Amino acid sequence: MSEILAAFLDAYADALRRHLAAPERDGLAEAHELGRRALVEGISLLDLTENHFRVAKQVQVEADERETAGDGAARADSPLAEHALEFLLQTLITLDVATRGYLDGTRRYEQQRSRADDLAGRDEFRTALVESLQDGFFVADARGTIIEVNKAFGELTGYGAPGVPYPIPHPWSIPEGPRYPDLGTEAARFVVPIQHRDGRRRWIGVSTSALVKPDGEEHIFVGTVRDVTAEHDAQARDQAANRLATALASATTVAEVLEVGLDELRRTVGAETAVVAVWAGHAAPKVYLSGNPPAGEGGTGLNPGTEAILERARLRPGRTLIAVPEGAGSAEGIVAPLGETGDAALWLRFPAPRVVDAADWTLFSLLIGHLSLAVQRARNFDQARSTSLTLQRAMLGPIELPPRFSVHYEPALPPLEIGGDWYDVVPLPDGTIGVVVGDCVGRGLSAAVVMGQLRTAARALLLRGAGPAQLLSELDPVAARIPGALCTTVCAAVLDPVRGLVRYSNAGHMPPILADVDKTGRLLEGGRSVPLATFETLRRPEATTPLPPGSTLVLFTDGLVERRGEDIDEGFTKIAETLADSARKLPREVADSVLSALRPDGGYDDDIAMVVYRQPPEPLRLDLPARPDRLAMLRRTLTAWLSAAAVPHNLTADLVAATNEACSNSIEHAYQEGASDTERVVLTAACDGDRVVIETTDTGTWRPRPADPGPRGRGIDMMRALTEELEIDHPGPGTRVRMSVTLPAITFPVASALRGSNNRSRGGTMQQDRETHGRL
Repeated sequence: MSEILAAFLDAYADALRRHLAAPERDGLAEAHELGRRALVEGISLLDLTENHFRVAKQVQVEADERETAGDGAARADSPLAEHALEFLLQTLITLDVATRGYLDGTRRYEQQRSRADDLAGRDEFRTALVESLQDGFFVADARGTIIEVNKAFGELTGYGAPGVPYPIPHPWSIPEGPRYPDLGTEAARFVVPIQHRDGRRRWIGVSTSALVKPDGEEHIFVGTVRDVTAEHDAQARDQAANRLATALASATTVAEVLEVGLDELRRTVGAETAVVAVWAGHAAPKVYLSGNPPAGEGGTGLNPGTEAILERARLRPGRTLIAVPEGAGSAEGIVAPLGETGDAALWLRFPAPRVVDAADWTLFSLLIGHLSLAVQRARNFDQARSTSLTLQRAMLGPIELPPRFSVHYEPALPPLEIGGDWYDVVPLPDGTIGVVVGDCVGRGLSAAVVMGQLRTAARALLLRGAGPAQLLSELDPVAARIPGALCTTVCAAVLDPVRGLVRYSNAGHMPPILADVDKTGRLLEGGRSVPLATFETLRRPEATTPLPPGSTLVLFTDGLVERRGEDIDEGFTKIAETLADSARKLPREVADSVLSALRPDGGYDDDIAMVVYRQPPEPLRLDLPARPDRLAMLRRTLTAWLSAAAVPHNLTADLVAATNEACSNSIEHAYQEGASDTERVVLTAACDGDRVVIETTDTGTWRPRPADPGPRGRGIDMMRALTEELEIDHPGPGTRVRMSVTLPAITFPVASALRGSNNRSRGGTMQQDRETHGRL
C-alpha cells in the first residue's frame, strides 16, 4: 500500500467516524472534499468502498456493544447505516462525475474523434469550471513557470491571466522570504508569504499535484492557493504574546519589566524606538528607552512635543491606542497609556511611516496589554515587598548582641527579603546566654508569620528560666496551635561563658559545630529529637558540652549546607574545615568565611540563619627582655590574642597602642642603666566577663613625671584616653600598669537593604553593598 493511499484511507476513516458521531455537523462537506482528493490522488473506488464498509461495520459493532451494555439489548433501528450511506454517496459524487465524464468522453472520442466542436465545448466547460472556483487555481510546467491561472488567483496575487506566463522568480515572491518547496511527483502543501501587486503582504496556502501530459513525456503541476493571512496573523500574535510573556515572567520591578519588555516589544512590532515615560508624582517624568533615541532627545529626557503627546496619552482610558499623527493615512508611531494608575505612557516610533491595518492594531493592543499587566504586577510586587520588609523588621526586631557574638540572616527570595528562618540571642539574669536558631517549613510571608510567633514564644521561655530541653517541650503545644508551624526545627542552647559549658537540645535541626583553637570543627549531635508538633514526647533530651577557651561555636539552618544532588555531610565538612582557621578571626569574619566557602555558584536557594559565638581564650602572659626590639613581637602577639577574644578591630588598635606605650615606658625609663636579659617586662591579658584587662609589670625604678615634660611625657595621658580605666601602682621596686575596657554590645541591622529599588537604564550597573546586605 502506498503512502498516499494509506494517508487517504486514514483520513477517510477519521472523517467517517466524526460524521457518524455527529451527523448534524459539516461531515458531508468533508466527504465531498475527500471525493475530490480521491480523484486528484488517483484512489481506487474498490479501495475506498472496502475501507468505508470496514469502518462503518466497526462503528456499528461498537455502537451495538454500547447499547447492549446500557439497556441489555441493541436497537435494530440504528440510523448509523443510513448516515454511513449518505457519507459514501457524497464522497462518490465527484468520482461518479469524473467517471461518467471520462466514459462519455471516451465514447465520444471513439465515436467521433474528429468532432472538434465537442472538444471545444469541453474546453469551454473546463474553463468555466476553473473560473468558478473560489480558490485560486494555477497550472505550472516542469520548470515552475505558471502558464495558466484563474480569476481568483489574479485577485489574490494581483497577477492575473493577461500576464501569463510567470517564470521563476514569480513577481509576487518576496526576495527575503522563504524559498518555494521543490515541486515533486506527489501532492505538496506549504504556506508562503507573497507581495501583492498593490504592495500588501499576504500569506497563502498552496496545494499542488503532479500530472502527466497525454503524450506522457512531460509533467505539469496543478494547484490551488488560498488566503491564510488571517490564520497566520493570529498564530503570529499568539507567538509574539508568548515571547513577551516569557521574557517578562522573571521581572519583578518596574525597571526590570520595562528593560526587558521594551526591547522585546520593539523587535516584535518592528519599531525603531520604544519610550516609556512615568510621572509617579514628579513634575518631570522618568524616561525608559529602548532603541535609538529620537532626534534631539537623550535617554533621560523628552523634548516638549514628545512629552506633550505622552502626557495626553497617559490620561486616556486603558488599552487605548492612538496613531501619531492622528487621522493620517500612515502613522509615524503609536502611543498608549501604560498600567492602571494613569501615570505612564508608551510611544512606539516606526523607522518610516507605515499603514497600520486591523491586524496591526490587534497585535499592538495584545502586546501593550501584556506589558501593562506586567508593569502593574511589578508595582503590586513592590508594595508586597515593602510590606514584607516592614513585617520582617518587626519580627526580628532591633537586636543588641553580647560581645563575642555575630549573627547572619540571608533570605532566599530576593527581592522579597523575607523567609521562615530565625535566630535569637538572649542574655539571661544569671550571666548565661540563651541562643535559639529555628527553621519553619516553607518560605515567604506565611513562613515569616510563623517564625515571628515561635521566636517570641522561645524568647519568653528563656527569660522565664527554661533550659533548652524544657524550652522545646513547651514550644510543642505552641507550635501545634499555630497554622503552618508543624515540623518546625529548632536548636536551643544556653551558654555559660564563665564555666565554659554549653547546654543544648535539638528538635530535628542541624547540629551545631564546635571548633577548638586551630582544630577542625566537630558536630554536637547530642540532645536530638523530632521537630516541633510532630509526635508527643514525654521529655526532650538535653546534652552538655565543654566550651574550650578560644573555641568557636556555630549554629545554623539547613539552607547553609543542603544542596540538590550533594551529600549534606560535604557541607558539614566544609564548615568544620573552615572553622579550623578561624581562631584569630572575629565572629563576623568567621561568618563571612563560612558563607564564602559554602556559597554555590548561583547563590543560596534557601533561607540562612547563622549564629557565631567565640568563647574567651586562655589568659595571655608574655615575659620578655626589656629591649625595644621585642616590642614588635609583643604587638603582634597581643593583636592576635585580642582578635581571638573577639575584640573589635578599632578597640584592638587602641589597646595595642596603650600597651605598647606602657611597655615602652618600662624599657626606656624603668631600667636606667641599660636593659639586659635579666631585666624583664611582663605582659598579661585576660577576659573577665565582658571586660578585657591588660597589665604590664617591671622591676625597674619609677620615675615621677616632671612638672614640665616638654614635647614628650604624654604617654600616660594617651593610655588614659585609649582605655576606660587606668591604674598605675609603684609601691617599691617595679611598676604595675593595669588597663581595662568593657567590650561593647554589638548592634546589627534587622534586615537586608531593599534590592532592585533603583531603576537604571540599559548598560548601567546595579551595585549592592555586600557589607550591608544580608548581614544582621
